[in-house]
Amino acid sequence: MKIAVVHGANLNLLGERDPEKYGKYDIETINNSLQEEFPDIEFTFFQSNSEGKIVDFLQSIRSSGYHLVINPGGYAHTSVVIRDALELFSGIKVEVHLSHLALRESFRQNLITATACDGYISGFKAEGYLAAVYLIRRIEGTKRHDQSINI
Repeated sequence: MKIAVVHGANLNLLGERDPEKYGKYDIETINNSLQEEFPDIEFTFFQSNSEGKIVDFLQSIRSSGYHLVINPGGYAHTSVVIRDALELFSGIKVEVHLSHLALRESFRQNLITATACDGYISGFKAEGYLAAVYLIRRIEGTKRHDQSINI
């Protein structure tokens, strides 16, 4: 299984940003923890502060067998073009937000990009990425084996 992890704008400054909202880990630590937790998954990591570069990356992997964990950062609330690129992406897509968006400013309540994803996770800081990968693996396994989920 291949999963691309996309970190959007300002996420390169994790660890320096408000740890109460975003947690104490930087993206390198998050990426390393994913690889350690899921050694059987082939990860590709990408970070950009540029909306266009994120779109270019999503387009480049849209039909390549990847699934996607994306944290678009602030672009989640503003980017129709990232949303459009997500719509064209053929794999399972989970959006992750480190902070608890429901407790944040009103402008953060509108998630444009999440509407093009299979679901989103908010408020669990770095653990949200682990949960997203777990869900993708679980959903992919269910699809592959055409089983119903027994919880």
